[in-house]
Amino acid sequence: MVKLNGIWKAVLAGTLALSLAACGSNGGSGANTGASSNPSPEQSANAGSGGDKQENITITFQNIYPDPTDPKHNMMKKIVEQYESEHPNVKIELDSLNTDQQKLKLKTQAASREVPDITIVNPAAQMQPFVEAGLFAPLNDMVEQNGLKDTFQEGILDWYTFDGNLYALPDGNNIGLVYYNKELFEQAGVQVPTTFEEMVDVVKKLKEKGIQPMAIGEKDTWTGSFLFMNVLLRTNGPGFLQDVLDGKKTFEDPAFVEAVDAFQSLIQAGAFQEGATSFDYNAGENLFKTGKAAMYYMGSWATGGIETSSVNGKVGVFKFPTVNGKGDVNEFMLAPGSAFAISADSKHLEETKDFLNYFMLNFPKEAFAVKGAVGIAQKVEGDFKAAGYSDMAMEVLSMFKDVKGGDLAFDNTMNPGTAQGHLTSIQNLFVQKKDSAEVAKEHQTAYESNKQ
Repeated sequence: MVKLNGIWKAVLAGTLALSLAACGSNGGSGANTGASSNPSPEQSANAGSGGDKQENITITFQNIYPDPTDPKHNMMKKIVEQYESEHPNVKIELDSLNTDQQKLKLKTQAASREVPDITIVNPAAQMQPFVEAGLFAPLNDMVEQNGLKDTFQEGILDWYTFDGNLYALPDGNNIGLVYYNKELFEQAGVQVPTTFEEMVDVVKKLKEKGIQPMAIGEKDTWTGSFLFMNVLLRTNGPGFLQDVLDGKKTFEDPAFVEAVDAFQSLIQAGAFQEGATSFDYNAGENLFKTGKAAMYYMGSWATGGIETSSVNGKVGVFKFPTVNGKGDVNEFMLAPGSAFAISADSKHLEETKDFLNYFMLNFPKEAFAVKGAVGIAQKVEGDFKAAGYSDMAMEVLSMFKDVKGGDLAFDNTMNPGTAQGHLTSIQNLFVQKKDSAEVAKEHQTAYESNKQ
Protein backbone atom coordinates (compact mmCIF):
# COMPACT_ATOMS: atom_id res chain seq x y z
CA MET A 1 0.00 0.00 0.00
CA VAL A 2 1.25 3.49 -0.79
CA LYS A 3 2.54 5.38 2.24
CA LEU A 4 -0.05 8.06 2.91
CA ASN A 5 0.23 8.69 6.63
CA GLY A 6 2.01 11.88 7.61
CA ILE A 7 2.61 12.97 4.03
CA TRP A 8 0.67 16.26 4.03
CA LYS A 9 3.33 17.98 6.11
CA ALA A 10 6.06 16.70 3.82
CA VAL A 11 4.24 17.83 0.68
CA LEU A 12 3.73 21.28 2.10
CA ALA A 13 7.36 21.44 3.13
CA GLY A 14 8.26 20.56 -0.44
CA THR A 15 6.13 23.27 -2.00
CA LEU A 16 7.48 25.78 0.48
CA ALA A 17 11.02 24.72 -0.31
CA LEU A 18 10.34 25.31 -4.01
CA SER A 19 8.93 28.78 -3.48
CA LEU A 20 11.81 29.82 -1.25
CA ALA A 21 14.34 28.52 -3.75
CA ALA A 22 12.52 30.30 -6.54
CA CYS A 23 12.48 33.70 -4.90
CA GLY A 24 16.00 33.72 -3.50
CA SER A 25 18.99 34.96 -5.43
CA ASN A 26 21.02 31.82 -4.80
CA GLY A 27 18.22 29.36 -5.56
CA GLY A 28 17.69 25.97 -3.98
CA SER A 29 19.53 23.47 -1.88
CA GLY A 30 23.12 22.57 -2.55
CA ALA A 31 21.94 18.98 -2.62
CA ASN A 32 20.82 19.51 -6.20
CA THR A 33 24.34 19.67 -7.54
CA GLY A 34 23.67 16.82 -9.95
CA ALA A 35 20.83 18.68 -11.65
CA SER A 36 22.90 21.73 -12.46
CA SER A 37 25.25 19.98 -14.88
CA ASN A 38 25.02 17.10 -17.32
CA PRO A 39 26.42 13.74 -16.20
CA SER A 40 29.51 12.80 -18.16
CA PRO A 41 29.18 10.20 -20.93
CA GLU A 42 31.32 7.88 -18.80
CA GLN A 43 28.95 8.21 -15.81
CA SER A 44 25.85 7.73 -17.91
CA ALA A 45 27.13 4.86 -20.03
CA ASN A 46 28.48 2.67 -17.23
CA ALA A 47 25.11 0.95 -16.68
CA GLY A 48 24.43 0.23 -20.33
CA SER A 49 27.63 -0.77 -22.11
CA GLY A 50 29.09 -3.75 -20.26
CA GLY A 51 31.95 -3.97 -22.76
CA ASP A 52 33.74 -2.44 -25.70
CA LYS A 53 31.15 -3.44 -28.32
CA GLN A 54 27.82 -1.72 -27.75
CA GLU A 55 24.56 -3.20 -28.99
CA ASN A 56 22.23 -0.90 -30.91
CA ILE A 57 19.03 -0.60 -28.88
CA THR A 58 15.78 1.36 -28.93
CA ILE A 59 14.07 2.62 -25.77
CA THR A 60 10.38 3.50 -26.04
CA PHE A 61 9.54 6.66 -24.07
CA GLN A 62 5.81 7.21 -23.61
CA ASN A 63 5.10 10.75 -22.38
CA ILE A 64 2.37 13.39 -22.06
CA TYR A 65 4.21 16.30 -23.68
CA PRO A 66 2.63 16.29 -27.19
CA ASP A 67 2.04 20.05 -27.45
CA PRO A 68 4.92 21.87 -29.24
CA THR A 69 3.86 25.10 -27.46
CA ASP A 70 4.45 23.49 -24.05
CA PRO A 71 7.99 24.31 -22.85
CA LYS A 72 8.38 20.78 -21.49
CA HIS A 73 7.92 19.34 -25.00
CA ASN A 74 11.02 21.07 -26.33
CA MET A 75 12.90 20.47 -23.09
CA MET A 76 12.20 16.74 -23.43
CA LYS A 77 13.41 16.69 -27.03
CA LYS A 78 16.60 18.54 -26.09
CA ILE A 79 17.50 16.08 -23.32
CA VAL A 80 16.69 13.10 -25.56
CA GLU A 81 18.85 14.44 -28.41
CA GLN A 82 21.64 15.23 -25.96
CA TYR A 83 21.56 11.68 -24.59
CA GLU A 84 21.49 10.13 -28.05
CA SER A 85 24.50 12.18 -29.13
CA GLU A 86 26.44 10.87 -26.11
CA HIS A 87 25.19 7.31 -26.63
CA PRO A 88 25.26 6.66 -30.41
CA ASN A 89 24.05 3.08 -29.93
CA VAL A 90 20.81 4.20 -28.22
CA LYS A 91 17.68 5.46 -29.96
CA ILE A 92 14.92 7.01 -27.82
CA GLU A 93 11.57 6.49 -29.53
CA LEU A 94 9.01 9.08 -28.33
CA ASP A 95 5.33 8.21 -27.97
CA SER A 96 3.77 11.61 -27.13
CA LEU A 97 0.08 11.56 -26.16
CA ASN A 98 -2.33 13.73 -24.25
CA THR A 99 -3.22 12.58 -20.74
CA ASP A 100 -6.43 10.68 -21.42
CA GLN A 101 -5.04 9.06 -24.58
CA GLN A 102 -2.01 7.89 -22.64
CA LYS A 103 -4.07 6.49 -19.76
CA LEU A 104 -6.25 4.52 -22.16
CA LYS A 105 -3.28 3.24 -24.17
CA LEU A 106 -1.43 2.16 -21.01
CA LYS A 107 -4.45 0.16 -19.81
CA THR A 108 -4.48 -1.71 -23.12
CA GLN A 109 -0.71 -2.26 -23.01
CA ALA A 110 -0.87 -3.42 -19.39
CA ALA A 111 -3.60 -5.96 -20.20
CA SER A 112 -1.28 -7.64 -22.73
CA ARG A 113 1.81 -6.97 -20.59
CA GLU A 114 3.37 -4.82 -23.32
CA VAL A 115 4.17 -1.74 -21.26
CA PRO A 116 6.71 0.56 -23.00
CA ASP A 117 10.20 0.85 -21.54
CA ILE A 118 9.20 4.16 -19.92
CA THR A 119 5.60 5.15 -19.35
CA ILE A 120 3.55 7.68 -17.39
CA VAL A 121 1.55 6.95 -14.23
CA ASN A 122 -0.25 9.06 -11.66
CA PRO A 123 0.37 8.72 -7.92
CA ALA A 124 -1.23 6.71 -5.14
CA ALA A 125 -4.49 4.93 -6.06
CA GLN A 126 -4.04 5.37 -9.82
CA MET A 127 -0.74 3.52 -10.02
CA GLN A 128 -1.44 0.91 -7.33
CA PRO A 129 -3.08 -1.67 -9.69
CA PHE A 130 -0.07 -1.55 -12.02
CA VAL A 131 2.31 -2.06 -9.11
CA GLU A 132 0.27 -4.95 -7.72
CA ALA A 133 0.33 -6.57 -11.17
CA GLY A 134 4.14 -6.44 -11.14
CA LEU A 135 4.33 -4.26 -14.24
CA PHE A 136 6.87 -1.71 -12.98
CA ALA A 137 10.51 -2.11 -11.99
CA PRO A 138 11.61 -0.81 -8.56
CA LEU A 139 13.84 2.27 -8.90
CA ASN A 140 15.45 2.33 -5.45
CA ASP A 141 18.89 1.49 -6.78
CA MET A 142 18.65 3.97 -9.65
CA VAL A 143 17.81 7.02 -7.54
CA GLU A 144 20.92 6.51 -5.43
CA GLN A 145 23.09 7.07 -8.52
CA ASN A 146 24.64 10.52 -8.91
CA GLY A 147 22.56 11.89 -6.02
CA LEU A 148 19.29 11.76 -7.99
CA LYS A 149 17.16 11.13 -4.89
CA ASP A 150 18.44 14.33 -3.28
CA THR A 151 17.19 16.42 -6.20
CA PHE A 152 13.55 15.76 -5.24
CA GLN A 153 11.55 17.82 -2.76
CA GLU A 154 11.10 16.28 0.66
CA GLY A 155 8.24 13.77 0.86
CA ILE A 156 7.22 13.87 -2.81
CA LEU A 157 8.54 10.39 -3.66
CA ASP A 158 6.34 8.81 -0.98
CA TRP A 159 3.30 9.14 -3.26
CA TYR A 160 4.99 6.70 -5.68
CA THR A 161 6.31 4.25 -3.07
CA PHE A 162 4.66 0.92 -2.19
CA ASP A 163 5.92 -1.49 0.48
CA GLY A 164 9.24 0.32 0.62
CA ASN A 165 9.85 0.27 -3.14
CA LEU A 166 9.87 3.39 -5.33
CA TYR A 167 8.24 2.75 -8.72
CA ALA A 168 8.07 6.14 -10.47
CA LEU A 169 9.72 9.57 -10.59
CA PRO A 170 7.37 12.59 -10.72
CA ASP A 171 7.71 15.62 -12.95
CA GLY A 172 5.57 17.94 -10.81
CA ASN A 173 4.28 19.04 -7.40
CA ASN A 174 1.50 21.52 -8.05
CA ILE A 175 -1.52 23.40 -6.73
CA GLY A 176 -4.84 24.30 -8.39
CA LEU A 177 -5.54 27.98 -9.13
CA VAL A 178 -7.36 30.29 -11.52
CA TYR A 179 -5.54 32.13 -14.33
CA TYR A 180 -7.29 35.20 -15.71
CA ASN A 181 -6.79 37.56 -18.64
CA LYS A 182 -6.49 41.10 -17.24
CA GLU A 183 -7.33 42.76 -20.56
CA LEU A 184 -10.56 40.79 -20.96
CA PHE A 185 -11.54 41.51 -17.36
CA GLU A 186 -10.97 45.22 -18.02
CA GLN A 187 -13.03 45.11 -21.22
CA ALA A 188 -15.94 43.62 -19.29
CA GLY A 189 -15.48 45.97 -16.33
CA VAL A 190 -15.15 43.11 -13.82
CA GLN A 191 -12.87 42.53 -10.85
CA VAL A 192 -11.17 39.41 -9.53
CA PRO A 193 -13.87 37.49 -7.60
CA THR A 194 -13.29 36.80 -3.91
CA THR A 195 -16.28 34.44 -3.56
CA PHE A 196 -17.72 31.73 -5.77
CA GLU A 197 -20.94 33.71 -6.05
CA GLU A 198 -18.95 36.67 -7.39
CA MET A 199 -17.24 34.29 -9.83
CA VAL A 200 -20.62 33.22 -11.23
CA ASP A 201 -21.56 36.91 -11.52
CA VAL A 202 -18.30 37.65 -13.35
CA VAL A 203 -19.11 34.80 -15.75
CA LYS A 204 -22.49 36.35 -16.53
CA LYS A 205 -21.01 39.82 -17.11
CA LEU A 206 -18.28 38.48 -19.38
CA LYS A 207 -20.90 36.56 -21.31
CA GLU A 208 -22.97 39.74 -21.74
CA LYS A 209 -19.92 41.45 -23.30
CA GLY A 210 -19.46 38.61 -25.78
CA ILE A 211 -16.35 37.31 -24.01
CA GLN A 212 -15.93 33.59 -23.37
CA PRO A 213 -15.74 33.39 -19.55
CA MET A 214 -13.78 30.18 -18.94
CA ALA A 215 -11.93 27.53 -20.93
CA ILE A 216 -11.81 23.82 -20.20
CA GLY A 217 -10.80 20.65 -22.03
CA GLU A 218 -13.52 18.34 -20.68
CA LYS A 219 -13.06 15.64 -23.30
CA ASP A 220 -10.26 14.71 -20.89
CA THR A 221 -12.62 14.08 -17.99
CA TRP A 222 -10.13 14.77 -15.19
CA THR A 223 -10.24 18.51 -15.94
CA GLY A 224 -13.85 18.96 -14.80
CA SER A 225 -13.24 16.67 -11.84
CA PHE A 226 -10.24 18.75 -10.74
CA LEU A 227 -12.39 21.90 -10.72
CA PHE A 228 -15.34 20.20 -9.04
CA MET A 229 -13.11 18.83 -6.29
CA ASN A 230 -11.96 22.36 -5.49
CA VAL A 231 -15.62 23.32 -4.99
CA LEU A 232 -16.03 20.31 -2.67
CA LEU A 233 -12.86 21.31 -0.83
CA ARG A 234 -14.62 24.59 -0.01
CA THR A 235 -18.05 23.19 0.97
CA ASN A 236 -16.59 20.39 3.11
CA GLY A 237 -13.00 21.28 3.92
CA PRO A 238 -10.16 18.77 3.38
CA GLY A 239 -10.60 15.04 3.74
CA PHE A 240 -14.05 14.30 2.31
CA LEU A 241 -12.93 11.28 0.27
CA GLN A 242 -10.94 9.90 3.18
CA ASP A 243 -14.04 10.21 5.35
CA VAL A 244 -15.97 8.19 2.75
CA LEU A 245 -13.26 5.53 2.74
CA ASP A 246 -13.32 5.45 6.56
CA GLY A 247 -17.10 5.05 6.61
CA LYS A 248 -17.67 8.40 8.32
CA LYS A 249 -19.54 9.95 5.38
CA THR A 250 -21.27 8.98 2.15
CA PHE A 251 -21.47 10.79 -1.17
CA GLU A 252 -25.01 11.78 -0.23
CA ASP A 253 -23.62 14.03 2.49
CA PRO A 254 -24.97 17.64 2.35
CA ALA A 255 -21.47 19.03 1.62
CA PHE A 256 -21.23 16.92 -1.55
CA VAL A 257 -24.73 17.82 -2.70
CA GLU A 258 -23.95 21.50 -2.08
CA ALA A 259 -20.79 21.21 -4.17
CA VAL A 260 -22.76 19.69 -7.06
CA ASP A 261 -25.29 22.54 -6.88
CA ALA A 262 -22.55 25.18 -6.89
CA PHE A 263 -20.65 23.51 -9.73
CA GLN A 264 -23.80 23.32 -11.84
CA SER A 265 -24.54 26.99 -11.20
CA LEU A 266 -21.21 27.80 -12.85
CA ILE A 267 -21.99 25.61 -15.86
CA GLN A 268 -25.55 26.90 -16.20
CA ALA A 269 -24.31 30.51 -16.08
CA GLY A 270 -22.49 29.76 -19.36
CA ALA A 271 -18.97 29.63 -17.95
CA PHE A 272 -17.56 27.12 -20.44
CA GLN A 273 -17.26 27.10 -24.22
CA GLU A 274 -19.89 25.41 -26.37
CA GLY A 275 -19.09 21.73 -26.82
CA ALA A 276 -16.65 21.66 -23.91
CA THR A 277 -16.72 17.86 -23.83
CA SER A 278 -15.30 17.73 -27.36
CA PHE A 279 -12.23 19.81 -26.44
CA ASP A 280 -9.28 17.83 -25.12
CA TYR A 281 -6.86 19.28 -22.57
CA ASN A 282 -4.59 20.98 -25.09
CA ALA A 283 -7.45 22.42 -27.16
CA GLY A 284 -9.15 23.78 -24.04
CA GLU A 285 -5.97 25.35 -22.72
CA ASN A 286 -5.18 26.88 -26.10
CA LEU A 287 -8.43 28.86 -25.94
CA PHE A 288 -6.99 30.67 -22.96
CA LYS A 289 -3.45 30.86 -24.32
CA THR A 290 -4.69 32.56 -27.50
CA GLY A 291 -6.77 35.14 -25.63
CA LYS A 292 -10.15 33.59 -26.47
CA ALA A 293 -11.23 32.98 -22.86
CA ALA A 294 -11.02 35.13 -19.76
CA MET A 295 -10.39 32.47 -17.08
CA TYR A 296 -8.77 29.07 -16.84
CA TYR A 297 -8.74 26.81 -13.77
CA MET A 298 -5.79 24.44 -13.80
CA GLY A 299 -2.79 23.17 -11.89
CA SER A 300 0.20 25.46 -11.61
CA TRP A 301 2.00 23.32 -14.20
CA ALA A 302 0.14 25.37 -16.84
CA THR A 303 2.23 28.44 -15.95
CA GLY A 304 5.10 27.67 -18.33
CA GLY A 305 2.88 27.18 -21.37
CA ILE A 306 0.90 30.36 -20.62
CA GLU A 307 4.11 32.31 -20.12
CA THR A 308 5.37 31.40 -23.58
CA SER A 309 2.02 32.09 -25.28
CA SER A 310 0.52 35.19 -26.91
CA VAL A 311 -1.18 36.25 -23.64
CA ASN A 312 2.07 36.49 -21.69
CA GLY A 313 2.11 39.74 -19.75
CA LYS A 314 -1.69 39.95 -19.70
CA VAL A 315 -2.35 37.16 -17.19
CA GLY A 316 -2.83 37.19 -13.43
CA VAL A 317 -3.78 34.43 -10.98
CA PHE A 318 -6.11 34.10 -8.02
CA LYS A 319 -6.91 31.48 -5.41
CA PHE A 320 -10.09 29.47 -5.78
CA PRO A 321 -12.68 31.45 -3.77
CA THR A 322 -14.96 30.50 -0.88
CA VAL A 323 -18.30 28.82 -1.68
CA ASN A 324 -21.37 30.03 0.20
CA GLY A 325 -19.01 31.58 2.73
CA LYS A 326 -17.30 28.23 3.35
CA GLY A 327 -13.72 27.10 3.00
CA ASP A 328 -10.21 28.49 3.31
CA VAL A 329 -8.65 29.94 0.14
CA ASN A 330 -5.25 28.77 1.37
CA GLU A 331 -6.34 25.14 1.13
CA PHE A 332 -5.58 24.02 -2.41
CA MET A 333 -6.07 21.06 -4.65
CA LEU A 334 -2.66 19.41 -4.27
CA ALA A 335 -1.26 17.65 -7.30
CA PRO A 336 1.78 15.41 -6.95
CA GLY A 337 2.49 15.07 -10.65
CA SER A 338 2.42 12.41 -13.27
CA ALA A 339 5.53 10.28 -13.05
CA PHE A 340 7.91 8.21 -15.14
CA ALA A 341 7.85 4.44 -14.51
CA ILE A 342 9.95 1.71 -16.10
CA SER A 343 8.51 -1.57 -17.35
CA ALA A 344 9.56 -4.57 -15.29
CA ASP A 345 9.65 -6.49 -18.60
CA SER A 346 11.90 -4.04 -20.44
CA LYS A 347 14.35 -5.89 -22.68
CA HIS A 348 16.89 -3.17 -21.93
CA LEU A 349 16.23 -2.58 -18.24
CA GLU A 350 19.66 -1.27 -17.24
CA GLU A 351 19.96 0.99 -20.29
CA THR A 352 16.45 2.32 -19.67
CA LYS A 353 17.32 3.08 -16.05
CA ASP A 354 20.46 4.83 -17.23
CA PHE A 355 18.49 7.05 -19.63
CA LEU A 356 15.79 7.92 -17.07
CA ASN A 357 18.47 8.71 -14.51
CA TYR A 358 20.10 11.06 -17.03
CA PHE A 359 16.74 12.60 -17.98
CA MET A 360 15.78 13.39 -14.39
CA LEU A 361 19.22 14.74 -13.47
CA ASN A 362 18.89 17.24 -16.32
CA PHE A 363 15.17 17.93 -15.88
CA PRO A 364 15.35 20.84 -13.37
CA LYS A 365 18.03 22.77 -15.24
CA GLU A 366 16.40 22.39 -18.64
CA ALA A 367 12.89 23.10 -17.31
CA PHE A 368 14.21 26.27 -15.67
CA ALA A 369 15.83 27.36 -18.94
CA VAL A 370 12.59 27.09 -20.95
CA LYS A 371 10.53 28.81 -18.21
CA GLY A 372 8.82 25.53 -17.35
CA ALA A 373 10.12 25.07 -13.81
CA VAL A 374 7.16 26.42 -11.82
CA GLY A 375 5.68 23.49 -9.93
CA ILE A 376 8.20 20.78 -10.78
CA ALA A 377 8.89 18.05 -8.22
CA GLN A 378 12.61 18.67 -7.98
CA LYS A 379 14.60 21.41 -6.32
CA VAL A 380 15.43 24.30 -8.61
CA GLU A 381 18.63 26.29 -8.60
CA GLY A 382 18.43 29.82 -9.92
CA ASP A 383 16.72 33.16 -9.49
CA PHE A 384 13.41 32.97 -11.35
CA LYS A 385 12.97 36.74 -11.58
CA ALA A 386 16.49 37.34 -12.87
CA ALA A 387 15.95 34.57 -15.43
CA GLY A 388 13.06 36.50 -16.92
CA TYR A 389 10.12 34.66 -15.44
CA SER A 390 6.98 36.80 -15.63
CA ASP A 391 5.18 38.60 -12.84
CA MET A 392 2.44 35.99 -13.24
CA ALA A 393 4.94 33.19 -12.61
CA MET A 394 6.21 34.99 -9.53
CA GLU A 395 2.61 35.31 -8.28
CA VAL A 396 2.17 31.57 -8.66
CA LEU A 397 5.39 30.87 -6.81
CA SER A 398 4.31 33.13 -3.96
CA MET A 399 1.09 31.13 -3.58
CA PHE A 400 3.10 28.04 -2.67
CA LYS A 401 4.10 29.85 0.53
CA ASP A 402 0.43 30.17 1.53
CA VAL A 403 -0.48 26.49 1.27
CA LYS A 404 -2.04 25.28 4.54
CA GLY A 405 -3.30 21.94 3.24
CA GLY A 406 -5.81 20.55 0.78
CA ASP A 407 -6.88 17.42 -1.05
CA LEU A 408 -5.67 15.14 -3.82
CA ALA A 409 -7.61 14.62 -7.04
CA PHE A 410 -10.49 12.13 -6.95
CA ASP A 411 -8.78 9.56 -9.17
CA ASN A 412 -5.60 9.71 -7.08
CA THR A 413 -7.62 8.78 -4.00
CA MET A 414 -10.36 6.32 -5.02
CA ASN A 415 -10.02 2.99 -6.82
CA PRO A 416 -10.29 3.04 -10.64
CA GLY A 417 -13.88 1.79 -10.80
CA THR A 418 -15.22 4.42 -8.41
CA ALA A 419 -13.11 7.08 -10.11
CA GLN A 420 -14.51 6.22 -13.54
CA GLY A 421 -18.05 6.49 -12.22
CA HIS A 422 -17.22 9.92 -10.81
CA LEU A 423 -15.52 11.18 -13.97
CA THR A 424 -18.47 10.14 -16.15
CA SER A 425 -21.01 11.64 -13.73
CA ILE A 426 -19.22 15.01 -13.61
CA GLN A 427 -18.69 15.10 -17.38
CA ASN A 428 -22.43 14.57 -17.90
CA LEU A 429 -23.12 17.82 -16.02
CA PHE A 430 -21.51 19.73 -18.91
CA VAL A 431 -24.16 18.27 -21.21
CA GLN A 432 -27.31 18.47 -19.09
CA LYS A 433 -28.43 19.81 -15.73
CA LYS A 434 -29.21 17.07 -13.23
CA ASP A 435 -30.72 16.87 -9.78
CA SER A 436 -27.82 17.16 -7.33
CA ALA A 437 -29.22 14.40 -5.11
CA GLU A 438 -29.25 12.09 -8.13
CA VAL A 439 -25.61 12.93 -8.89
CA ALA A 440 -24.71 12.17 -5.27
CA LYS A 441 -26.54 8.84 -5.48
CA GLU A 442 -24.66 7.98 -8.70
CA HIS A 443 -21.41 8.47 -6.84
CA GLN A 444 -22.49 6.40 -3.85
CA THR A 445 -23.65 3.58 -6.12
CA ALA A 446 -20.32 3.62 -8.00
CA TYR A 447 -18.45 3.54 -4.70
CA GLU A 448 -20.45 0.65 -3.23
CA SER A 449 -20.20 -1.32 -6.47
CA ASN A 450 -16.42 -1.01 -6.57
CA LYS A 451 -15.45 -1.48 -2.93
CA GLN A 452 -12.28 -3.48 -2.60
